[in-house]
Amino acid sequence: MLVTNHVLAGAVLGAGPLAERPVQAFATGVVSHFVLDQVPHWGDQRRGVFLVTAVCDGLAGLAAIALVARASRRQRPAVLLSALAGMAGGAFPDLDKPSDLFFGRSPFPARIDAFHARIQRESTRRMPQEVLVAAGLSAVVALLLRGARKS
Repeated sequence: MLVTNHVLAGAVLGAGPLAERPVQAFATGVVSHFVLDQVPHWGDQRRGVFLVTAVCDGLAGLAAIALVARASRRQRPAVLLSALAGMAGGAFPDLDKPSDLFFGRSPFPARIDAFHARIQRESTRRMPQEVLVAAGLSAVVALLLRGARKS
């Protein structure tokens, strides 16, 4: 699953059912990451393809964070904090990838990394699905933030 989709799912949780509960939004974002990783999604084991995609995806994920934060500026501060916490939790388990690339090791225990790798259901043919999921999650986030405006 692209990290952008994990970020957007975390935003849905933080701006929706867990609005104004940032600690729960972060924890639920982490759990959602592992749930989403079990859904069949895009993946490519070729290092060059993975790295190019990871850079583009990482930048898209950062853009999503910035856009959700900007869209949340009219919200109560706790809604923004919960959305940010949900997004951080959604992305958190994938810190193993840049950490391994830059530092040669994951920040997580080997058992967590093994579990994370074992639950992946990846195929090189599923990029269109990733784009559709991103579009759908973006729409849900927009609706949630529109509906949560300050009273």
